[in-house]
Amino acid sequence: MINEQLNKLKNEWLVEVTIDEIQEKLDRNEITSRELVLMYLSRIAEIDQSGPMLNSIIEVNPEALHIAAALDYERKTKGSRGPLHGIPILIKDNIDTADKMHTSAGSLVLANSYAKEDATLVRQLREAGAVILGKTNLTEWANFIAEDMPTGYSSRGGQVLNPYGVSFIVGGSSAGSGAAIAANLSVVAVGTETSGSILSPASQNSLVGIKPTVGLISRKGIIPISHTQDTAGPMARTVKDATILLNSLRGTDSFDSATHSNELANYDFTQNLKVDGLSGKRIGIARNTYFDELKDSQVSVMDEAIKKLEDLGATVIDLVDIPTTNEQWDINVLLYEFKNDLNAYLNTIDPIVGVHSLTDVIKANEKLGEKALKYGQQVFLDADATSGNLTDPQYIESLEKDDYLSKTKGIDAAMKEHELDAIVFPNNIGAMIPAKAGYPSITVPAGYTLEGEPVGITFTAKAYMEPILIEIAYSYEQGTKHRVSPF
Repeated sequence: MINEQLNKLKNEWLVEVTIDEIQEKLDRNEITSRELVLMYLSRIAEIDQSGPMLNSIIEVNPEALHIAAALDYERKTKGSRGPLHGIPILIKDNIDTADKMHTSAGSLVLANSYAKEDATLVRQLREAGAVILGKTNLTEWANFIAEDMPTGYSSRGGQVLNPYGVSFIVGGSSAGSGAAIAANLSVVAVGTETSGSILSPASQNSLVGIKPTVGLISRKGIIPISHTQDTAGPMARTVKDATILLNSLRGTDSFDSATHSNELANYDFTQNLKVDGLSGKRIGIARNTYFDELKDSQVSVMDEAIKKLEDLGATVIDLVDIPTTNEQWDINVLLYEFKNDLNAYLNTIDPIVGVHSLTDVIKANEKLGEKALKYGQQVFLDADATSGNLTDPQYIESLEKDDYLSKTKGIDAAMKEHELDAIVFPNNIGAMIPAKAGYPSITVPAGYTLEGEPVGITFTAKAYMEPILIEIAYSYEQGTKHRVSPF
């Protein structure tokens, strides 16, 4: 940057900066939101699009500087709207933004698709005063197109890299959101998860990721996989920043019936940021099966994390078994709901895009050939082969099975038996069962292997237990402070 003052701030102050620290400078007129956006754009140019070439951001908002300037003027003349006023935020590229950016899910078929309306969560962020800085790259179609696609790859955006090392997986499908926030290309980001897609990139990029209860946040305007499992959620460098973002994302929406039973629609999650939040908590460790997938160096990190839970006041019950861990699970619910839900979404986009159904997308990919189908589209074909009819006996049987085995006979049973406040999984390895249950999870940096690969500790509980999970996660974070910047 030519501006020496901003260049110094960008290289020193901006790295690992928090929302509170930014607001302090904004309130003192030591910086403007417009200058903040300029500094992040400079980092994007230096780190994401050259240098390490992380490829985490698929496009930036051409109106970001103007929006930031307007918010600066509003702050000066009317005051601040709240903690997100003037804060740059990145949005995963499967979330609608009614502006000059596309919403493509990383697909070449939707590369020219502009959303007609903001997703509900985007509207809420704008109302809170956030600056939508750009869209993040992702595993194409939220990793529901091909069986062997690497995490972080999309036909439109290319391959996202992990800033901690190109040999480490970046995690998916919210890969761009994870890599970008880890590399300090923005303050916070919004990811989406069906099963592990927030928890995976958060743990792989030494971030905090909150996968909330299904129904806490509206899904209107998000390219879907499954209305049973889909949710958006915050990704941040600290538990507090993730919690501040969660406060602006949660709510009810007449267009999303899952939010109509939202017990925490108006809840202030920041009241659960308690340093002693682990004191008296009963934490179960889901070690069997889940730890089997870890390398020895990752097991060592997790063992040290578990010891730290005890040091911070928790009662740890090791070797807690979730009774249904080794059931014969299937993905029928996802296959049926994807066809049904995607067809509904595609009928809301501009007809000029030329696709109105999953079948249309498959045919369009075939016409594009190798550049769209580097890893094929077998999952698309499997979904399209279903009837897509949600009265189909196969779908209903799997829906009921998933619900019963993940909740009543699964997580609920384990938590009841041991009177637990939360269950611990390593990284995102235990994401599937709480995903099928629609239950919340939070991952926090647990440390790094000797090779420098991040490891996350993930806390899971029952529906709408986010307040308890935030207490646990914040206490662990404050008691360890493992996160370090990759650069």
